[in-house]
Amino acid sequence: MASAPTQPRFDGTIGRTLAESEPSFAEPAHPGTDAPNVVVVLLDDLGFSQFGCYGSDIDTPNVDALAAGGLRYTNFHVTPLCSPTRAALLTGRNHHTVGMRAVSNFNTGFPHMTGHISNHAATVAEVLHDEGYATFAVGKWHLAPMEQCSAAGPFDQWPLQRGFDRFYGFLDGETDQFSPSLTYDNHHIEPPATPAEGYHVSEDIIDKAIGFVHDTKSVRPDKPFFLYVAFGATHAPHQAPADYLDKYRGRYDDGWDIVRQRWFERQIELGVTLPDTQLAPRNPGVDAWDDMPENQRLLASRLQEAFAAFLDHTDDQIGRLVEDLRDLGELDNTVILILGDNGASQEGGPFGVLHEMKFFNGILETPDEAVAHLDEIGGPHSHTNYPWGWAQVGNTPFKWYKQNTHEGGVHVPLVVHWPDGVADAGAVRRQFHHVNDVAATLYDLIGIEAPTERRGLEQIPISGVSMGYSLADADAPTRKEVQYFEMAGHRGLWLDGWKAVTRHEAGTDFDADTWELYHVDVDPSECNDLAAEMPDKLTEMIDRWWVEAEAQGVLPLDDRMLELFGARFRDRSPHPADMRYVYKPPMSQLPMQAGAPLGGRSWRMTARVDTVADGVIYATGTENSGISVFVLDGHLVLDYNAFDDHTLVRSAEPVEADARELAVEFVRVSGRKGLARLTVDGDPAGMGEIPWIMGTISSVGASVARDQGSPVSREYADDFPYGGRLREVEIQLLSRQDTEGREAEMRAEMARQ
Repeated sequence: MASAPTQPRFDGTIGRTLAESEPSFAEPAHPGTDAPNVVVVLLDDLGFSQFGCYGSDIDTPNVDALAAGGLRYTNFHVTPLCSPTRAALLTGRNHHTVGMRAVSNFNTGFPHMTGHISNHAATVAEVLHDEGYATFAVGKWHLAPMEQCSAAGPFDQWPLQRGFDRFYGFLDGETDQFSPSLTYDNHHIEPPATPAEGYHVSEDIIDKAIGFVHDTKSVRPDKPFFLYVAFGATHAPHQAPADYLDKYRGRYDDGWDIVRQRWFERQIELGVTLPDTQLAPRNPGVDAWDDMPENQRLLASRLQEAFAAFLDHTDDQIGRLVEDLRDLGELDNTVILILGDNGASQEGGPFGVLHEMKFFNGILETPDEAVAHLDEIGGPHSHTNYPWGWAQVGNTPFKWYKQNTHEGGVHVPLVVHWPDGVADAGAVRRQFHHVNDVAATLYDLIGIEAPTERRGLEQIPISGVSMGYSLADADAPTRKEVQYFEMAGHRGLWLDGWKAVTRHEAGTDFDADTWELYHVDVDPSECNDLAAEMPDKLTEMIDRWWVEAEAQGVLPLDDRMLELFGARFRDRSPHPADMRYVYKPPMSQLPMQAGAPLGGRSWRMTARVDTVADGVIYATGTENSGISVFVLDGHLVLDYNAFDDHTLVRSAEPVEADARELAVEFVRVSGRKGLARLTVDGDPAGMGEIPWIMGTISSVGASVARDQGSPVSREYADDFPYGGRLREVEIQLLSRQDTEGREAEMRAEMARQ
């Protein structure tokens, strides 16, 4: 006799007839009518001092108003980098423990760096969804293996598969604010408007956030929501609408020394910094403002103006969201947390950059070169980041930056606003806490517990502790016992108001690192190193760091970073062993790491067509840096856009109408130069030299049969779709052996032409 199929639990009775039976209805999860909504707003690369309510002169009236109606935490810490902080924030565990020692762009084959959050660590969204919350995420994700973020998936680490009902934003670590790469739920889309039409991604994601909340509250007003707003701001590129840029013209001409002192004094007045705190000295590599040449000061001032405009604009978007919650009558019972993911960025270098990707190519752009483009800074035709001097101002009163485990890299603002739960509005809280405490705090405030098992998977214990006790008691001692820090070999440990910390130089012996010791309860800016005076205390702290490192999955220590962007994910990788790619349009835009990696290497691209027509065959990047292959006025063209320095290689003659294969062979030669040969049906059609080739091209990926986003080439406008039938684009990466002897051959061919 066949057994009955397995069914969900049924608590009624089933007789032969309805009259003999009793129904039973499963009760859907619901956290209770008094459960608060939760909004977590995360800003990117935001230093401790950059909100107005933490000392700056940047206009952030909306965040300041939330602080005035809530609490400012002044001893709150994060990890030194974005993906790790997000992993800790959304799980309540340490970042190494859940597989995110660094950014999600690579996988090292060790448990602490898998490129995604372990499924044994449920996210806040997963837990709250199971409790009956509606869950939404907008903005930056950067918690999935980037090679899995194309339309081919797999999707198991995308937001909707990690507990969110809806998602609207971008999956990579950054995007162009005016021409972003966008994902809506589980599919890629194009921006709904253009920069010329006033589009900016920060405004767009808040529009969607408001829409998601309205959709839920209009139909299910009883259902609370969890909204995670992760702005691209204030990560590079620093871009803002023109009226915001105009507002800050000349604001920072006094220079970073005067401005940092001014912000520091205001911090003391506001109570976010204790009066006996010392202002850390200028970091190595930061010049005295008055000693700098005029062009360096001109560039630096304009770059800081762009940052300020960007933050001001972001604050206005936060204000729109808060005002909407007020109009809905939801604000009083909504827990709002606003924080940064790490300290201000050092990735602009000593001078700042017009094109941030130059930093990742090891290029030091000089102010004398950059000042010719001052008026482009902050607009669509720029990809800027500010210099170290302004980054240290952003981290006032601390030293060092994002990526470092000193306070400048890990000490950020946290504003908590909850009218129904905070009695002493406008106060500050000085208890030490860490980003892995946020999830525990939310569970505490809602009145739930994190599961020990979820969907058959044993869960890693929560390492964070609730900050809920501090909402009502400013004087309560911290309940945090210990917290380690680590990023690419930079290390630190906080314990009972003391901190041991070291900066590590990549490639050197970890045992040779020099550790410093600070009593941060009385010296929060790490100015008085007590290592020589208290060697036993330092040894105790270092020993405890190793204990925590082993317990939390930090080992093995690994100081690799940028070079790992070439380390491919082996599991379901889109990158074939022979490095041959065949793209068949129509298809969605490819994320940078899911497409053929053309940066810094030799390759051959072949387009097979039924019809020769004008339009883009393949493009990767943006108007600020990229590569585009296209047909224009019948000519086959390669535009190699190395940070707005365009090299065009054009076929000598128009392509014959009956041609079927249009190809570009690109060979890297000595001196980091390139040679490009165009062929039509295998016959030579044009040659050219590329004076300098990019290793890292852009954070925006590739498009086939069009140029999605801002145009890589100035030779055409908009997306310039291919006008004929483009059957496929084949890209074959070439090894050094493949290209041996090509340089002499191609140069001889150029000479003949």
